[in-house]
Amino acid sequence: MQSQTPDPQAFEAVRRAGLAVALHEPGAFEGMRRAGRLAAEVLDLMVPEVAPGVTTAHLDKLAYEYVLDHGGVPACLGYRGYRHTLCTSINHVVCHGIPSDKPLRDGDVVNIDVTVIVDGWHGDTSRMYLVGDVKLKARRLVDVTYEAMLRGIAAVKPGATTGDIGHAIQSFAEGQERCSVVRDFCGHGVGRVFHSLPNIVHYGRAGYGLGLKPGMFFTIAPMINLGGYGVKILNDGWTAVTRDRSLSAQFEHSVGVTGDGVEIFTRSPKGWDKPPYA
Repeated sequence: MQSQTPDPQAFEAVRRAGLAVALHEPGAFEGMRRAGRLAAEVLDLMVPEVAPGVTTAHLDKLAYEYVLDHGGVPACLGYRGYRHTLCTSINHVVCHGIPSDKPLRDGDVVNIDVTVIVDGWHGDTSRMYLVGDVKLKARRLVDVTYEAMLRGIAAVKPGATTGDIGHAIQSFAEGQERCSVVRDFCGHGVGRVFHSLPNIVHYGRAGYGLGLKPGMFFTIAPMINLGGYGVKILNDGWTAVTRDRSLSAQFEHSVGVTGDGVEIFTRSPKGWDKPPYA
């Protein structure tokens, strides 16, 4: 589940002051590995289930039961009044789509986003799924979004900045692939707190923003649109959609800054990090 992009002046004040960004000890990495693995297992569970005619409410029920059966707690359930384990964002839904009894259709693309709590640590991740026979333009968008996330992750190392992450994503998705990076939502600090600093904006200038240090934990979660980057929130207060009804895609990993680079906590145990899944 994504944070809304902060006000630029507030973000700059935090950057200058270096406030409230947790630096975790080496032992905390193991807690994040356990939480990240369970979250990734939930998304692996979805692979054979996502198909035409299946409802997202059914997927949500499966996820809820799996998390509880494996010693976790669904972090989104009850969060600010949200009533589900998953967010399920279909086609032009950018993020925070609400599971329902409406069946998936052949040709849909859907993002499934899950956060679990294991022993107090949060694992937050999302992936795209292809429903039946998906058109080439939608497949291309999914591929671009996954590559954009990987480029953002590759920019993470001690001494880099949050702006380096955003620049890596934006220069690829917009500069090379002529897609649009959503501005209204961002990645976020994660750990024992669901949403915290640093905010990870998926666009920006290299060398700007907060400096990265070993022990920082956060999500990288670019949302990429085929059309413009504008979004709007529906009357339910959660569902964000593209203003121009263009397709949107997203991938998300929880990561930690190490002494010499980055560790991804939410990789698929089965290698199902990107569709098409085996």
